[in-house]
Amino acid sequence: MTDPQAALLMLGMFIFIILLGFPIAFTLMAMGVAFGYYAYFQPDQAFFDNRVFYLFTQNTFSVMNNDTLVAVPLFLFMGYVIERANILDRLFHSLQVALRVVPGSMAVAALITCALFATATGIVGAVVTLMGLLALPAMLKAGYDQRLSTGVICAGGTLGILIPPSIMLIVYGATSAVSVVKLYAAAILPGFLLAGLYMVYVVTRVAINPSLAPKLPKEQTDIPWTRVVVMLLQAFFPLAVLIVSVLGAILFGLATPTEAAAVGAMGGLALAAAYRALTWIRLREAVYLTARTSAMVCYLFVGSWTFSSVFSYLGGEALVKDFVLGLDLDTVTFLILSQVIIFLLGWPLEWSEIIIIFVPIFLPLLPHFGVDPMFFGILVAMNLQTSFLTPPMAMSAYYLKGVAPPFVQLWTIFRGCLPFLSMVFLTMVLMYVFPQIVTWLPDLFYGN
Repeated sequence: MTDPQAALLMLGMFIFIILLGFPIAFTLMAMGVAFGYYAYFQPDQAFFDNRVFYLFTQNTFSVMNNDTLVAVPLFLFMGYVIERANILDRLFHSLQVALRVVPGSMAVAALITCALFATATGIVGAVVTLMGLLALPAMLKAGYDQRLSTGVICAGGTLGILIPPSIMLIVYGATSAVSVVKLYAAAILPGFLLAGLYMVYVVTRVAINPSLAPKLPKEQTDIPWTRVVVMLLQAFFPLAVLIVSVLGAILFGLATPTEAAAVGAMGGLALAAAYRALTWIRLREAVYLTARTSAMVCYLFVGSWTFSSVFSYLGGEALVKDFVLGLDLDTVTFLILSQVIIFLLGWPLEWSEIIIIFVPIFLPLLPHFGVDPMFFGILVAMNLQTSFLTPPMAMSAYYLKGVAPPFVQLWTIFRGCLPFLSMVFLTMVLMYVFPQIVTWLPDLFYGN
């Protein structure tokens, strides 16, 4: 067996094993060490003198010493603290009342709440679950269509992996050596464009067919505007100010992402204390969840860097590169092909595995096709929205089904996600046609 054939066998065995349900991080480590031992094997060496063990320890040290990844636990901690601050119900109710004249006001309020809360937490499962417990019963009780209601929550809850401060963009930046600051600037317009298209779709559809989202009784919305302003000041503006302050500090160069994440974590604690929700139990839960998720990311990095190093040493990366270049693709065709592959990978895999394991296979090809790695990263982030919304592996739908009333069927949730899935594809097309949507803000702030 030649080395490139061993590399392809390594990749094929990895995909097969993870489809069987084995933990991905430890599968990566095991495959990397096993095939690395074969790659670096010398007959006259002692067992533990094989260079793969040195490679493994060096990759572990490099991951733990990566300054960029320090922002991950800090942003996670900020999100988990805010998640447990019990402000979601106030936020949803205040937005619902403020938007009472808008068709489908509860659905639009749910989208804004999801977008804001997803931005603060970046944890898709948490946002979809909390909104499923809070907003879904309220919308169904008001007579809203089941498909529209479930689709709104599933789509809105996934925005956190795209809109800054996104954990996914930090991981992509560490993987591709692209500035996280520029990635954040590049993601703002596409993220809010997608959220805006969601809202335009909901308002337009309800305006055409008002039976999908009946107006609330007057006694529920007959609240003076002064009271509405007070409700927004209490629920909406504190969280919005925290997020804008963190992002503004990053974008205007006042702080690095790590420093801004530290300030955001402190702000999350202050916000939880202001709402009288900062208890020892909640703080302990936030610390535990932060440590668990951060450890998962670090283990994935250790495993993936070992795996990719051995894969490249065996010639697998060069084999893939030569194969793609042999197809004689133009830039647009290459982008479409790569995004189709990532779209399909989103069915069995989480975004973290795709970013850390498979995206690096495409990165060496970008210079040949003249593709900016920053633009490619935002396309990938947008594409990964689909992995949470596409049946039969739409994880957002399964999160929501776990907390939805029993009469809400999984197939109904799938059908509700499909129109919002089309909005994701429309946004990707707009990004292909008008790349300035991605590049304008980074160029404005930081030059070409």
